Amino acid sequence: MTQDSHPIDRRSLLKGAAIAGTGAAAGLLAPSARGQGDAGGPGQSPGLAKGSVVLFQGDSITDAGRDRRAEGHPNHPGMLGRGYPHHIAAYGLATHPELELKVYNRGISGHKVPDLDARWDKDCIALKPAVLSILIGVNDIWHKLNGKYQGTVADYEKGFAALLEKTRAALPAVKIVVCEPFVLRCGAVNDKWFPEFDERRAAAKRVADGAGALFVPFQKMFDDAVAAGSKPEYWAGDGVHPSVAGHGLMAKTWLEAVGSA
Repeated sequence: MTQDSHPIDRRSLLKGAAIAGTGAAAGLLAPSARGQGDAGGPGQSPGLAKGSVVLFQGDSITDAGRDRRAEGHPNHPGMLGRGYPHHIAAYGLATHPELELKVYNRGISGHKVPDLDARWDKDCIALKPAVLSILIGVNDIWHKLNGKYQGTVADYEKGFAALLEKTRAALPAVKIVVCEPFVLRCGAVNDKWFPEFDERRAAAKRVADGAGALFVPFQKMFDDAVAAGSKPEYWAGDGVHPSVAGHGLMAKTWLEAVGSA
């Protein structure tokens, strides 16, 4: 599958994003170009139908302590967890109440690509998302380093690609966002993670390109933040799970990447 097989109209999806110095997200779902020049009224909504589902999938980074008891209730603050999906959802819902978006978080702590595949029909296909954001990969190497899993980089890439292909077959119109797996060099992350972790990051990018998905460069984001003078622990104390600041930076970067023209 090539990128041109499933083109994404970014301007009509999620337009313009940044997080201001106050920490508030700016512009998850901005008006379409058609409506921006209308005098005296708000711009028209972007290319999402009323009632569209936005789904966040992944492992503990996405899970972020979400309340399983509220799993069936879109937009529920407990269901969304305490991480970047909550930040993104909050502004999207506030910006476009007329769309009545339904935002879900179905990340599960500890999961790898095979775990997503095992629950995909229930936790993705059945929800019929218009926008699907996936962050997966850190456990695929962490569990291997701990002796609990034997999956290779090739297994990760093949399984991830197959998952997106299955998603496209069931939901041809879905707009997919692949988030780059990331780590920071502190806490649990040491030299044993490399170079394999970087190979898995590259695999995620190839999968995104092959599926015609948008790609969110989380590793570059954190690398740039540390290069600018902050400590890795500021963003993720154990090198894997983001702090409040880390989740905020992820939301900012997700919005920028998905909203780029």
